[in-house]
Amino acid sequence: MRILFVGDIYGRPGREAVGHFVPFFRRDQGIDFVVANVENAAGGRGLTEPVAKELFAAGIDVFTLGNHTWDRKETLPLLQDPRVLRPANYPPSLPGRGVGVFPVRGKRVAVLQLMGRLHLDTIDCPFRAADALLKSVAADIVIVDMHAEASSEKQAMGWYLDGRVTAVLGTHTHVQTADERVLPGGTAYVGDVGMAGPRDGIIGGERRPALERFLTGVRVRLSVADGDAQFCAVIVDVDENTGRARSIERVNEIYQRPQHAGKRPALPGSET
Repeated sequence: MRILFVGDIYGRPGREAVGHFVPFFRRDQGIDFVVANVENAAGGRGLTEPVAKELFAAGIDVFTLGNHTWDRKETLPLLQDPRVLRPANYPPSLPGRGVGVFPVRGKRVAVLQLMGRLHLDTIDCPFRAADALLKSVAADIVIVDMHAEASSEKQAMGWYLDGRVTAVLGTHTHVQTADERVLPGGTAYVGDVGMAGPRDGIIGGERRPALERFLTGVRVRLSVADGDAQFCAVIVDVDENTGRARSIERVNEIYQRPQHAGKRPALPGSET
């Protein structure tokens, strides 16, 4: 089984890149199941129903969110959809769920989202949450989105779950890391999958207000940057019989948006 996990989708540029590349990977790269982090998909913050419909239509099977889950009231009704997940270690009184199990090619694929606590919200322990959920979930393959700021916390979760899940894939920083590997117990790991979003912004936002924040210390609301988009993802190849990862491959493509380039880019591996 081949699973595509798309990094944080940021605004319209990220959605356009997803709409271009995800159908290609499903069709030509033998992808069976697609997960994407969508916490920045609607205008850089949260998720709305029209955006959710657009991304499902592009070929994404399951959404994960993160610390921006609660930024838009429009996101809350979407949490009733079992395909829309938020971090499992938020307090249980909040709406939504942090794990889902989905049938894929006769197997049960679980997607579990956890959120780190270093430099983020003070919420329940993600390590204890992982232990509790893994005891209660019956699945053949388990994909974990570890949404966290600190590389150390992501690495710790990778080693903590090695041999117990199929993959631990980091999200949140929007910058793809080059540390992908299959750990000794058979768990695929990457520190951060990266972002599907504006290539020439600052982690997706417009450069000028982002620079103003750094230069003045005054918090300025960030808008989605314009221009071409990057498409960051990973492909995890899974042994269906054992639930262990056989390989993990980084994807980092550039989408030249038609309104900027005048034409759509060639697909990877094509002649033009």
